[in-house]
Amino acid sequence: MSDTRDPLEMLPDDVAAAAFRRLVRHLRYRHDAQNIELMGLAGFCRNCLADWIRDAGYDGDKAMARELIHGMPMDRWKTEYQSEATPEQLERMEASLKKNRPDLR
Repeated sequence: MSDTRDPLEMLPDDVAAAAFRRLVRHLRYRHDAQNIELMGLAGFCRNCLADWIRDAGYDGDKAMARELIHGMPMDRWKTEYQSEATPEQLERMEASLKKNRPDLR
């Protein structure tokens, strides 16, 4: 649900797209920023971005969307960069997700 009074709605699409691409490229470079840590702090991660582009109309399937965001197939990314989540990280993620706005899920 978008709020037409939100100044974000006035942001030109080309500017928003450029900022989104910059965010994705930043996350592709920062492999040390684990998805579980992003979820625990901000309530979203690379996989969420992949879901969001599909929600916005991207024609690719889930695997294609994740590859687009990760910059490589998901299985490869997991093997090369993902570490096992600790119980503490999982708890932080669960607590963080509860803070997300329901209309933005």
